[in-house]
Amino acid sequence: MTDLQPGRGLHRRDFLRYTGLLGAAATISAGLAACGGPSSTGSGGSGGSKDTIQAALAYALSGGFDPMTASSAVAVAANLHVLESLVDLDPITRKPYNALAKADPEKVDDTTYRVAIRDGAKFHDGSAVTADDVVFSFERVLDEKNASLFIQFLPFLDGVKKVDASTVEFKLKYAFALFAERLSVVKVVPKKLVEADQKKFDSLPVGSGPYKLASASATDGLSFAKFDGYNGPRPAKVQKMTWLLLAEPSTRVTALQSGRVQAIEAVPYLNAEELGKAKAVESVQSFGLLFLMFNCKQKPFDDVRVRQALHYALDTDKLIKTALLGNAAAATSFLPAGHPDYAEAATVYKYDPAKAKQLLSDAGVSGLKVELITTDTDFVKDCAPLIKQSWDAIGVSTTLNVGQSGGQYSNRVDTGKYQVMAAPGDPSVFGNDCDLLMRWFYVGTWPEHRSYNSGTPEAKKVVSLLDEAAREADETARRGLWKQAIDIVAEQAALYPVFHRKLVTGWDREGLPGFKPMATTGLSFLDVGRG
Repeated sequence: MTDLQPGRGLHRRDFLRYTGLLGAAATISAGLAACGGPSSTGSGGSGGSKDTIQAALAYALSGGFDPMTASSAVAVAANLHVLESLVDLDPITRKPYNALAKADPEKVDDTTYRVAIRDGAKFHDGSAVTADDVVFSFERVLDEKNASLFIQFLPFLDGVKKVDASTVEFKLKYAFALFAERLSVVKVVPKKLVEADQKKFDSLPVGSGPYKLASASATDGLSFAKFDGYNGPRPAKVQKMTWLLLAEPSTRVTALQSGRVQAIEAVPYLNAEELGKAKAVESVQSFGLLFLMFNCKQKPFDDVRVRQALHYALDTDKLIKTALLGNAAAATSFLPAGHPDYAEAATVYKYDPAKAKQLLSDAGVSGLKVELITTDTDFVKDCAPLIKQSWDAIGVSTTLNVGQSGGQYSNRVDTGKYQVMAAPGDPSVFGNDCDLLMRWFYVGTWPEHRSYNSGTPEAKKVVSLLDEAAREADETARRGLWKQAIDIVAEQAALYPVFHRKLVTGWDREGLPGFKPMATTGLSFLDVGRG
């Protein structure tokens, strides 16, 4: 196994390749996850002890939990309950709230903020959360040699220093209107424990959240225990949680139907209606997208007309109806309609095969042969033949290459040995504002090493607009700059969504009062008890 521990000389690009920017953000295919795990302590449909929440996640346990680098679906969901940021985003509403912060960040001037830690906050080992822990947590993310993927979300941050035992001061490179909510990307960890044994911490983290992670196993799942020393705004409402890791969709459905668990994520679209007759089932619109990405250093995909043609050729409505049973919305922007920062793009790719053929003709392209590589995520595999059908219909000879996500990125995409890719992605697990979401795909790794268009004037303009918007205090003006960036990425189509899908969650409504489904991968049991 490749050693990916920070500080071992691994180049940042290689680290990101192996971690893949995968996990939650790239919606990794689960692979071989456990189908076993602890059985319900109750019988039949009783759902077990009233002091325990039992749930099933759809992804395998891959990588560790250290929030400096963790991006897997399981780790991100677990850390939501175990670790805290100074300011966290509500997992359901996506609105910021003070977690470890005692109060809203105090603005000293345009580029200086102070944040006080809540009184009496403790880590799971009983030690107090101090300013030293906060400074350490931010500095390790900002240290480039640690290859934290979260550094890309903090371009505005110049440094963090201790003011006193319970207060820290942030110095910004420039005024940044989204400062408070962006604090959520850095989880606060105990400096003493991490420095003593980072590998041990990575495998079983110690945080200040309402739950302690008692055990984590690829075969037995995750076990949590209530942290009695928690004094924050979202105390645990049960004594224990058990999460099974069930990659097989039918196994998850059966687990909920039988009462073995009270909630599951990723209900298969085919099972949603039937499951809804006995359990609560809800489909929630997410940012999560299926995108087309082109290798812009390969001809003819360096020509924007070719990229546009293949988008116009897609019968997206048929794709959504057939492969996702209607559980998606065709992209009319980089952001889904309903997102707080949504603005319809100037270019919307409605199904128009005649226009697609004309664009190819205008580009001087005929007899085009395309190998479409995709990940083996269930809904992506279902979409692939329909994409081929659409492209074949306009005379583009299409072959499919379906493979495991990590392999497709490391062997084909990151080596430049591909033409077109269709894959899922969802950085909204890390934050939901337009700046963060666009920076994920259009600044750094993706344009430089995946779509290979970072050197174009249009790609540089997008980065410039995002940087300008980050400095803009006026919300209307900031949204105007984001709209310009959205129009460019839509028109260029180097990497652009085909649709934003809906996520289907199932749960026992009576057994889990207060539970609500998330618009990202994972499940949240903050403020949730047993009925």
